[in-house]
Amino acid sequence: MKKLFEHIDIKEFENLFSNEEQCLKFLDGEKWKDGFVCRKCGHTNYCEGQTPYSRRCTKCKHQESATAHTIFHRCKIPIHEAFKIGYLVCTLPDISTYEISRRIDIRQMTCWNFKKKITECIDERGDISFIQKEEIKKKI
Repeated sequence: MKKLFEHIDIKEFENLFSNEEQCLKFLDGEKWKDGFVCRKCGHTNYCEGQTPYSRRCTKCKHQESATAHTIFHRCKIPIHEAFKIGYLVCTLPDISTYEISRRIDIRQMTCWNFKKKITECIDERGDISFIQKEEIKKKI
């Protein structure tokens, strides 16, 4: 996520990810850029799922959304707002959850929980340097 937002300013970000459709389209492209593989049976053929940007295995009929197995899975806030929290955390590592809450008009605790989820994901993937990780952890 950090690499994605590295060279994008806030205006460009808001143009790219201003609604659910744009965010889901992006996730769909990223998630299945190397092709679809069913998590249940390993089959690679699929058809459109019941919801937008979901895929259904043609063999076992397992359906998977673009958000499944991502930090956006079962997200309680609108996905474009979650993307914005991700952008703010990745581009402004010192930003507090109070500031995020003020900027996007979402409860501070919700922002704290999602920021924590993002930083845990960054820790696992190693998308940022150790110093940046420590700075983010201090702010949580």
